[in-house]
Amino acid sequence: MGYLLFVTLIQAFSFSLIGVYLAGHVDSYFAVLLRVVLAGLVFIPLTRWRRVEPSFMRGMLLIGALQFGVTYVCLYLSFRVLAVPEVLLFTILTPLHVTLIEDALNRRFNPWGLLAALVAVLGAVIIRYDRVDPNYLGGFLLLQVANFTYAAGQVLYKHLVARHPSDLPHYRRFGYFYLGALAVALPAFLLFGDPQHLPDAPQQWVVLLFLGLCSTALGMYWWNKGACLVNGATLAVMNNLHVPVGLLINLLIWGQNEDLGKLFLGGLVIVSSVWISRRGLVQRRAVL
Repeated sequence: MGYLLFVTLIQAFSFSLIGVYLAGHVDSYFAVLLRVVLAGLVFIPLTRWRRVEPSFMRGMLLIGALQFGVTYVCLYLSFRVLAVPEVLLFTILTPLHVTLIEDALNRRFNPWGLLAALVAVLGAVIIRYDRVDPNYLGGFLLLQVANFTYAAGQVLYKHLVARHPSDLPHYRRFGYFYLGALAVALPAFLLFGDPQHLPDAPQQWVVLLFLGLCSTALGMYWWNKGACLVNGATLAVMNNLHVPVGLLINLLIWGQNEDLGKLFLGGLVIVSSVWISRRGLVQRRAVL
């Protein structure tokens, strides 16, 4: 779980950086494309190209296209029809997608995992809920696609690695992920990007470098590696832990006003969902 906790901190800090330095200033599709390119420059030179099963390569290309490419394209498109509070509210459904996909791949139904995911969503709702405009269906559907593809990517990676064991460390086979992401990010920028809104300040370039090298390169790698080390229910819950952490960072670093009561209560509910997921795992092992 250590990998997931560390990446949660990176993600939470990244959201703040995007909101302060990039949103409304730098073309979103360019930012996504640059993040993929920078991350690829880190991992592709380390990637083993020979004696890697073609089915594993294809799986990694698909995972990268889904978990990063499609997810971020849908996320940015949703901002055209949704307000920020609505986006934040609808992205908290990722744990439900993780749980349902995990159970579908394992051909089982885990009520404890579903309960833990629902509790995690409840905790995030307590923290993030705001008044939602009734004209949100299109954006809601876009974000459900994003939630699904992000969840599918991490769950599929966990199963792909289990299906194709190797003596190679994870990072020697992770470069394919960014090639898959590039296959989506590059056409998205060419079709929807605005070359007139490229970075024009040193701070923006520094933030993009951080997002590419830390959030996208190390963050995506460590998150997927961490996903292989926990059960599906815990993975589902961890997908919402960035909500209280992100708000706390906004409060401590950027000085933005937050409802501390809602933050504490929602965070407590999310932490309780981790206990529920572990409780379910213990009971399932006892039955087996």
